[in-house]
Amino acid sequence: MVGLLPLRPFDASLDGFRNDALFAITTLMVSVLFVIVCGILLWAVVMHRQGRHAAVYERGVGQRHLLFTGFITAVIFFGIDGTLLVDAWLDLDQALWRFPRADEHPVEIEIWAQQWSWNARYPGPDGTFNTPDDIVTLNDVHVPLNRPVVLHLRSKDVVHSFYLPNFRIKQDVLPSVETRLWFQASAAGVYEIGCAQHCGASHYRMRGLLTAEPPADFAAWLAAAAADAARKYDASDVEAHWGWPWT
Repeated sequence: MVGLLPLRPFDASLDGFRNDALFAITTLMVSVLFVIVCGILLWAVVMHRQGRHAAVYERGVGQRHLLFTGFITAVIFFGIDGTLLVDAWLDLDQALWRFPRADEHPVEIEIWAQQWSWNARYPGPDGTFNTPDDIVTLNDVHVPLNRPVVLHLRSKDVVHSFYLPNFRIKQDVLPSVETRLWFQASAAGVYEIGCAQHCGASHYRMRGLLTAEPPADFAAWLAAAAADAARKYDASDVEAHWGWPWT
């Protein structure tokens, strides 16, 4: 999907247009205010230039000035902030806060962040996390098209932020605390996973790839990854068993 603003990253998600719409409204309103303020400043420079009239000092504490300031503040608050608040609330209610139900069969993935990489864990054929048949990848996440994806996120060390610019979502990843986000891919492709929270000297290297592909291709990748995981599983490798149970 082509975003509302051409300079933004390509929108590959079901609900990315909501973010783009809020961004576009904010940009438009702030631009209008910028033009108005520049006009006022230009008018003041011309009308009060040196030699035109004697300077008059006003401390702005009179009733007329206070009422005028209050009126301007109310117009900006209700006209801009109020509009954005209503639109954002509707978007949150319809998309960000509406996590997929079980009958929608979302893809569940655990993400374990560490300096400076993204570990991903898929449940194997038994459908349970942190068991011997799990699929574990490094900086490589695959999701099917047109199916909701729920990410369960934790950090091994410091605060990170899981960022998918092409899906217009971002969520902080915290040590010992699970955070969640969800999205649905609507366009096939390979997209960047970034960290939006400075997390150390090599923060700039904390980059992964998310592949959105047709369901048949995703199923084929999942089967191949499961077979590969079974061959590599080592019960004695404690560090590799970082998954956690969830409901």
